[in-house]
Amino acid sequence: MLMSLANVAECIGSEVQSLPNGDTRLRAYFLNKEDISYWEDKLLAAAENMCKIEIEDAGKVENQPWHTVVKEAFPPLPVGKNLVVLAPWHKDELDGKVTPLFINPGSAFGTGYHESTQIALTLLEKYITRGAKVADIGTGSGILSIAAIKLGASSSTARDIDATVLEEVANNLELNGVAKSKVTLERGDLLKGFDKQVDILMANILLDPLTTMLPYVPSVIGKSGKAIFSGMLEAEKPIFLEALASANMEVAEEFVKGEWWGVAAKVKA
Repeated sequence: MLMSLANVAECIGSEVQSLPNGDTRLRAYFLNKEDISYWEDKLLAAAENMCKIEIEDAGKVENQPWHTVVKEAFPPLPVGKNLVVLAPWHKDELDGKVTPLFINPGSAFGTGYHESTQIALTLLEKYITRGAKVADIGTGSGILSIAAIKLGASSSTARDIDATVLEEVANNLELNGVAKSKVTLERGDLLKGFDKQVDILMANILLDPLTTMLPYVPSVIGKSGKAIFSGMLEAEKPIFLEALASANMEVAEEFVKGEWWGVAAKVKA
C-alpha cells in the first residue's frame, strides 16, 4: 500500500522500513523543482483515504554523489550458510560457492537487509528440500520465493494483497534468472481462497496477520510440512506461541536476530 502511495505522489525513489514498534515508515524522495510544502500536500492528498498515515519529517537533502552513496549503502550481505543478498551492481564481487539473491534495494518490503527477512531466509535454507512446493504469503520483493527456487524447490506460489508488489516480484525473478513458470504470482489476502497443499509455507509479515492466518496453516502444510514465520519482535513471542498452540501447531526451531524473532513450526503429531 505504501509503495502505491509513493508512486501516486510521483516520488523519484522510496524505501519502506518496518519499525520495532510495529509501524511502517515510507521514506520518499522528490525532485527539488517545487517547495517541500508542495510535495507534502501532494503526499497527503494521495493518502486521503488511508487510515493512520501521517508525515513524520520532511527536509532537503544536499547534493551528493548518489551513485556511489547507494552502492556503499547496500553491500553484499551473507545470510545463513551459503546465501548472499546483494544489489545487482555487486554481481562481479560474487564468490562462486555462494547462492546469490539479487534484489533492487527499496523496491518492496523484504530486500534482505532487514533482520526479519534474514531470519526467514536462514530457516528456509535449513528446512527446504529439493523438489519442494512452497507458498510465500505476503511476498513483498519475492526474495523468499527466489531463495526457495534457487535452493531446489520445484515451485512457489507468491501471494500479496498489493498488486503493484507482484510487478516488482516479476522484475526480481528476471533479475535472478528464475523462470517465471516456477513462481505463480497471486493477488490474495493471506490464505483466503488458497486451496493448494505445500511442503513449506513462508510468511515474513507482522504479528496480527500471522496470528489471523494460523488456524488455516495446518491444512496447507499437512502433517509433514513446515511453516516459517517471521516479522515479529522477540517481545511478541508469547502471544504468537499461544496462537500457535491453539492452531494445533508446535515449534520446530526458533531464531532471534537483534530484536526480531522467527520460528519454524509444524503440525502436532
